[in-house]
Amino acid sequence: MAVSPSFRSFVVEQLGGERTVQARPMFGGVGLRMGDAFFGLIDDDTLFLKVDDATRPEYERRGCRAFDPFKNGQVMRGYYEVPAEVIDDREVLTAWRDQSVGVARASRKRAKPASGKPKKRPPPRR
Repeated sequence: MAVSPSFRSFVVEQLGGERTVQARPMFGGVGLRMGDAFFGLIDDDTLFLKVDDATRPEYERRGCRAFDPFKNGQVMRGYYEVPAEVIDDREVLTAWRDQSVGVARASRKRAKPASGKPKKRPPPRR
């Protein structure tokens, strides 16, 4: 789960630089945020971006693999590897980043109750 400083720096710069993307240590890897959106991660010098049912097919078409945090085949289908040719092309990578940020923000909205407040549970029956 190691991330080399040089790969981390390169990816953050390609994603838009430190003013745009915050990279923080997370469970031996690096979590990537843009504003309020957790949109990606770096693990073993591999960039993974957040996907949903609409964006996942493009990653699969390119032969990308889902994130396997424990290297045991128990994958997290919400994050997929980014191909090297995309990482190398800053313009293309920025578009993929923006798409993943949108996925992250949409998933946060679905997770919140409509009022923005947690729902109250009825008192237990006695």
